[in-house]
Amino acid sequence: QVQLVESGGGLVQAGGSLRLSCAASARTFSIYTMGWFRQAPGKEREFVAAISWSGGSTYYGDSVKGRFTISRDNAKNTVYLQMNSLKPEDTAVYYCAAGPPGLTSGTMLDRARYSSWGQGTQVTVSS
Repeated sequence: QVQLVESGGGLVQAGGSLRLSCAASARTFSIYTMGWFRQAPGKEREFVAAISWSGGSTYYGDSVKGRFTISRDNAKNTVYLQMNSLKPEDTAVYYCAAGPPGLTSGTMLDRARYSSWGQGTQVTVSS
């Protein structure tokens, strides 16, 4: 089990930027596929982005493509989500998750594949 702690959320105006961080406790962090999901009030948890263990492959939800960038620093046991051109509809609690290596583009967006989750960080985008 990996312990995950998100940070970097907050209140921002539409068009602004935020960078979320997720620090992991595991010494074997580098083997995990890492993902970001979000959940708005009254809605299901939605896939945002994922990155392979090496950082060589990244995948994004359609609603954030071209605006968000996921990256990781395995030396720091940290994964990041750079969010640009934020919109009010991006308002949600953002969760970091760790999954097994080898997830494909078809399985990275499936939240059931991820075994460890952080507590979430609130992102609010005002219009």
